[in-house]
Amino acid sequence: MSDANQLFGQALINSLIGERGHLPIARALTDISAELAGRVHEGMPYSIYQLVKHMDYWQQFMLAHLEGRKPHMPASVMESWPEETAPQDEESWQADIRAFLSGVDQAVAIAGQAQLDESLLYFPGETKAGLLRNIASHNSYHLGEIVLLRRFYGAWPPPGGGYPA
Repeated sequence: MSDANQLFGQALINSLIGERGHLPIARALTDISAELAGRVHEGMPYSIYQLVKHMDYWQQFMLAHLEGRKPHMPASVMESWPEETAPQDEESWQADIRAFLSGVDQAVAIAGQAQLDESLLYFPGETKAGLLRNIASHNSYHLGEIVLLRRFYGAWPPPGGGYPA
């Protein structure tokens, strides 16, 4: 593996887990209760629960490509958003968070080991680095929305602090 590949891989890892620009993604999610996750704010079209499920949907889609599989392409982006606004219960919500964070860990492992300029079998014109960057930016975008919702609900910062506070 070249030095450039390793350096870019480390930059991708930092982006995937959260660095400098925002709180690590796990710290922003793990203390959210099922009740809070299911709240719908009048100014937003979706709940924290729906955001996390949407993030996980596309993260899993891209991870499948990174692993050389060909995932089903949804007919519409709306298929990536759950209709229900809230989790069934606390246990299922915590399982959703664990599944999403496991996907982040999987992306981090790929970023640390893969030849990042390698093309993807079922995603013409895309490389492993490009798809990992897409996971990081998509998650970061929606993490900002989650932080904003938490602020609206008076549930920010998380335990241990957040920045900006």
